[in-house]
Amino acid sequence: MKTVLLLGATGAFGERLAEGLVRSGIAVLAAARREAPLRALAARLGPLLTPLPMDRAGLDAARLRALAAEHPALIAVADASGPFQDRPPEPARAAIEAGLHWVDLADARDWVAGIGALDGAARQAGVAVLAGASSTPALSHAVLDVITAGARAIHMIDVAISPGNRAPRGEAVMRAILSRAGQPIRVFRGGRWTTAPGWGLSDRRTIAGLGRRRLSLCETPDLDLLVTRYAPRADALFRAGLELGVMHQGLAALSWLVEAGLLRSLLPLTRPLHGLARLLAPFGTDRGGMEVSVVAEEADGVLRRRCWTLVAEEGDGPFVPTLPALAALRGLADGSLAFRGAAPCVGILDYDRIAETFAAHRITTRIDAMDFPAPLFARLLGEGTLPAAIVAGHAVAPFLALEGRGSAEGAANPLGALAARLFGLPAATAEAPLRVEMRAAPDGTEAWERHWPGRTMRSVLRADGKGGIEERFGPLTGLLALRRSADGLVLETTGARAFGLRLPRFLAPISAAREYPDAEGRFAFDVPIAVPLLGRLTRYRGWLSPVA
Repeated sequence: MKTVLLLGATGAFGERLAEGLVRSGIAVLAAARREAPLRALAARLGPLLTPLPMDRAGLDAARLRALAAEHPALIAVADASGPFQDRPPEPARAAIEAGLHWVDLADARDWVAGIGALDGAARQAGVAVLAGASSTPALSHAVLDVITAGARAIHMIDVAISPGNRAPRGEAVMRAILSRAGQPIRVFRGGRWTTAPGWGLSDRRTIAGLGRRRLSLCETPDLDLLVTRYAPRADALFRAGLELGVMHQGLAALSWLVEAGLLRSLLPLTRPLHGLARLLAPFGTDRGGMEVSVVAEEADGVLRRRCWTLVAEEGDGPFVPTLPALAALRGLADGSLAFRGAAPCVGILDYDRIAETFAAHRITTRIDAMDFPAPLFARLLGEGTLPAAIVAGHAVAPFLALEGRGSAEGAANPLGALAARLFGLPAATAEAPLRVEMRAAPDGTEAWERHWPGRTMRSVLRADGKGGIEERFGPLTGLLALRRSADGLVLETTGARAFGLRLPRFLAPISAAREYPDAEGRFAFDVPIAVPLLGRLTRYRGWLSPVA
């Protein structure tokens, strides 16, 4: 019978990995600092688990060799202790020197990225060193290998995890999230590497089987590995969320304080926030899940979104991050996993191997697919009825980036300037660089971001069913009529709603935006926006060209 040394055996994930190993007939040396929880775990899981009180900090090759001498069937070290951020790779190096495999549940970007430095030593020792054998990146990539098979081109990848509020949260997991909240995170978005604040880029979406969940940017190894392995043309994002809105939005507010420079970090708040999470634990549900989606051009030329969803019922969600590690350790124990070397755990465990571990839990999965319609403006106006520059400026399939230059006249008065800032409208700006990013969704909507220096204007556009467009800026929705002009297109505001209620004319924005080819054949625009009671909010104009 093979044996695994499990570090962090009494943590939220360690206990569950120990349970999976014992259920699989693999003996466990359960290591943790406190003896009482170890004894309780041994009493629950039986004779295949041996308590081993020890501090991870004291683990070195000599200690591992001694343990291997005492337990000749010892084949691997599994680390579920965390957090892995800013940790040196010495424990994994010690495992290599002792001739033992290493499997960890790391979700730390730096740890997983750096594990390849041990590859030569691991190959020479004939052992496997697998970093990130968890929901990210092992499971997310195993799923993507399935749902991207045969794709001609990959445009967007989005991975999301949303645990139920009643799921246990270890302090180590909270430290990992809080360490990056509000801090700049390097992310591939809009076809380029840029930065976004941790717990930013927020989204609220319906996840099949879970309902509406809030999600925000979270730093994990996937932010690098999704780009390296799948080369998306537009986006590669990883988001996580808290089920209760008060917790998710509260963390977003605290993250803003870090982003604004009012706090250096949220790490000092780990313990009080962990205590608050325990107080709120009875609320929400014990249902969590994971969603992995890709927008790709398929072999048949169709632009399609494929979405894999996992839902864990009745508190089984915390088992999910342990299952890729369990699958890897099973494979090492029975000899079916042939990989040797040190690498992130991607492309090593196929989906079927991981999915076999789902059977012991209340876990269901599904794959949905949805084709994209033609771009919004093409559906409404027809591609051949406008100048080529205007058609190219709206060819969102499923992503379009435009760059150029623009200028803006600011608001007519301070109250108008306040309203303009509230909706992200550009302030007075001399000619400056301008970037516009447009993203289509399978439901036919388009999300637009206009990136001015120091300010971003965001809106979501959809067809109104009457030949026009509804453009939503947060709680405000403008109603736009489209009409062709002699040289291009006019988008005229015909009304507005706030929180779903029609606004009286004196409160509704007034605009007649023009789009036309300039003298050089580029997409040009002139957008005045005013409100009767406030006067001009902004008027911006300039030119744009598609980014190759």
